[in-house]
Amino acid sequence: MNNFSDFANSSIDKFFPAIKYRMDKLIQENEILRMLNLGKDRKILELEERLAKLSKNSSTSSKPPSSDIVKKKPENKDGKKRLKGGQKGHPRHDRPKIQSEEIDNWHCYEFDGCPVCGSNVELRKEKSRIFQQIEIKEIPIENSEHVMLGYWCDKCKKMHWPDIPDEIKIAGLFGSQFTALIGYMKYALHASYSCIKSFIRDVLKIKISSGQLVKLISKVAKSLAVPYEELLNQIPLERFINIDESGHKTNGERFWTWCFRASMYVLFKINKSRGSKVLIEVLGREFDGIIGSDYFSAYQKYIKDFNVTVQFCIAHLIRDLKYLITLKDPRDKEFGEKLLSYFKELFKIIHDSSDISDSRIKADLEKISEKILTFAIEKAPETNDGRRIKKRFIKHGKQYFQFIITPEIDPTNNIAEQAIRFIVIDRHVTQGTRSEEGQRIAEKFWTVMGSCSIQGRSAFKFIKESVNAYYKNITPPSLLDFQNTS
Repeated sequence: MNNFSDFANSSIDKFFPAIKYRMDKLIQENEILRMLNLGKDRKILELEERLAKLSKNSSTSSKPPSSDIVKKKPENKDGKKRLKGGQKGHPRHDRPKIQSEEIDNWHCYEFDGCPVCGSNVELRKEKSRIFQQIEIKEIPIENSEHVMLGYWCDKCKKMHWPDIPDEIKIAGLFGSQFTALIGYMKYALHASYSCIKSFIRDVLKIKISSGQLVKLISKVAKSLAVPYEELLNQIPLERFINIDESGHKTNGERFWTWCFRASMYVLFKINKSRGSKVLIEVLGREFDGIIGSDYFSAYQKYIKDFNVTVQFCIAHLIRDLKYLITLKDPRDKEFGEKLLSYFKELFKIIHDSSDISDSRIKADLEKISEKILTFAIEKAPETNDGRRIKKRFIKHGKQYFQFIITPEIDPTNNIAEQAIRFIVIDRHVTQGTRSEEGQRIAEKFWTVMGSCSIQGRSAFKFIKESVNAYYKNITPPSLLDFQNTS
């Protein structure tokens, strides 16, 4: 016997076989229970990860804020309930007076004598008080009749009628302003055909069918074709473009609305695909600008296939990191918290840069970006989400910091998300389009609405001028004319 343990085991085997059998049985059962517990631990971890994914909101993912069904109301710093209306210390906002050239009617109220004692009074115009009022006319429309006098020719033996202007014939029953108003109500105000019909019937005292409304909107869309094509040709030439996409339905079938946001205009394109072929179709294979986007796979493929420079959205990345700190695994939490602290340093440098030289800002940003890249790659935990973030930084880490060497581009994709927001509202109100023709119409209207908003122009005025140009067969207004912002 080499030691006491060998002696004890041999003694048990020899003198106490029942005890030996029982001990082996307990060891076997213990191993089974241990394996079961490991399986349960893995199952609990999987369920916790699933729960965390189901608990994602707009702050921890790319989900829109509207998906946050229940939101906790923000509290004031002092803990007091915020009162309704204007807040203490908030500057007063008064509506500017209507200019004299815009006044249609003047009403002057006078005194013959003092209203108190009846004695003579002296007029002092500089002390006059002005009260202004805006009203609509009872029926704010104008009905016109174009009479083509008939003439009989004895030589020809037939009647002759003079022609009316082409724009009158093309317009038909409804003039350009009326037609423009219908298009504006449908796409700027998200009004349904039934709502438009009710407004026209009750306010304008006119009966109109749904078919007539469709024809009018089609006319407006044709008038916007040239300005839309002009942007479609211009977008591949842009130096910086932010891109985003959102779901769209046509008769219940899933499509995608793509948003291409340049500095002074936006272009919308509806397509069945959410893939990189849409980027090829719009931007081409030789696009030489810089794209700002989220980390969706279509953008990854496009920049890889055609060697395009990209600035991936840091805001989307931060949401993914915030998701990490909601997970149960302490390694994910610690990793996410550390990366978030680094990004806070980065944005502090950006926001506190007013009194610092550009070269110093760039050097500081490069330093913190290198720290982020090194930490994300070398310190990522061996968890599913840790490996996913590490792989992203290995593959595209530098593309999150393109804005450092290209200050003209924003580190986030917020401007594209803001540009597409009203499209999402329209989708919820109208439930999408019904045909391919409807998609093409929606693209044109949305492009005009979004671009006019960016340029500070009146979308209604632009539509009205486009319809006028279409009826008169002249050059329509341009969305590339940034100076025309009246």
